[in-house]
Amino acid sequence: MKKIFNYKLILLVMVCFISKTTLAQTTANWTEKSAKEWADKGEWRNGFKTKLYAGIDYVEFAKQYHKNKAAWDKAFAYINNTKLDTVSPGKYLIDGDNVFSTITDANTKEYDKTMWESHRKYIDLHLMIRGKERIAVMNPATAVVTDQYDENKDVAHYDANTKGNYYIADQETLMIFFPQNAHRPVIHVDGYDKVKKLVIKIKVAQ
Repeated sequence: MKKIFNYKLILLVMVCFISKTTLAQTTANWTEKSAKEWADKGEWRNGFKTKLYAGIDYVEFAKQYHKNKAAWDKAFAYINNTKLDTVSPGKYLIDGDNVFSTITDANTKEYDKTMWESHRKYIDLHLMIRGKERIAVMNPATAVVTDQYDENKDVAHYDANTKGNYYIADQETLMIFFPQNAHRPVIHVDGYDKVKKLVIKIKVAQ
């Protein structure tokens, strides 16, 4: 009887420790250094091999992942376990309206034919299935709004002349855009007039 009680006590202590650790991670005061160290350690990967793009907001990634781990794990599992090159364009539910994907076949565009966008309700994960495109990223707080935020479409647009940082999106690079990351996708890369891409939407955790 005493041995059973000791086992239960040990189990209770372990559960409390795990819960305390999870809570500490969720409410952690992440810094750029600690968030990058966490991301580089790769405990979140669970077999996910694609690299993160150079401009990722590590602090926001760490915060959002720990606040909504189940949703992120489902998104990564979907990428890992789906033969994306065989999936037809369309919208696919992963976890209801919490996590869903859209696959598109699209023509890339010249820079002046693209536009800035940002979202408030959802985080965007962009991954090329076939081809390459350029994606620009900037902080919308520094830009002039041209189309006010539309809650139904979860999108706002900004002055096309706003400058940003530019990245090449390809099959080996995952782009993640949080509400503070306005982005300008589908910019033409020489040799790639048409692309097939995956966008996963993860609801922002408050």
